[in-house]
Amino acid sequence: MGLDIRPLRADDEADWRRLWASYIEFYESSVPEEVYATTFKRLIDENRPQQNGLIATLDGVPVGLVHYIYHAHNWQLEDTCYLQDLYADPGVRGKGIGRALIEAVYKAADENGTPNVYWMTQEFNATARQLYDRVARLTPFIKYSR
Repeated sequence: MGLDIRPLRADDEADWRRLWASYIEFYESSVPEEVYATTFKRLIDENRPQQNGLIATLDGVPVGLVHYIYHAHNWQLEDTCYLQDLYADPGVRGKGIGRALIEAVYKAADENGTPNVYWMTQEFNATARQLYDRVARLTPFIKYSR
């Protein structure tokens, strides 16, 4: 069977929830149940094409996810794509899951006519940054938040 990357479906909710909860825990954070439920509904809603989710399966077992959001950009005519969440189970890291998920977002963005894809990570996330340095360009921007 190998590796398969595909859009989230309604029957993926339990696996998606397990993966996303692990991602959120990695960043030492939490979200209320209402956010889990609402986010999943948004990700599979065909009437919300700006918000998307993909799941990675390895030999039929869900092992990773990525979420991405299209939004307008004031400096260009085309939308831009924000890759918001990327996660692979620790047991499958180093097997190309993260790269495959990023490349799937790149492909979706290209098919959507969206030339730019960007994301953020925390400075301490050295393992992921090794991959990011190979598939993207580090920018000099610093994030501020209210």
